[in-house]
Amino acid sequence: MEIKIGVADSPRELTVSTADSPDQVEAIVAEAMRNAQGMLILVDDKGRRYMVPTSRVAYVEIGPADSRRVGFSVG
Repeated sequence: MEIKIGVADSPRELTVSTADSPDQVEAIVAEAMRNAQGMLILVDDKGRRYMVPTSRVAYVEIGPADSRRVGFSVG
């Protein structure tokens, strides 16, 4: 699953890939957003931690991971 986090005053979004379910991620985000002075902390598939101050979170998009295809197709 892929999570995209928009950070205020930043032109790029933060993308995190995780094996957690959408419901688990939503619960983590909702709990973090209850405290305006808190931190949103997510852990990716490789064990890296991403920490974003909740006051800087512009949006969170939770969706399936994009499967990138390699090669050519005949159309």
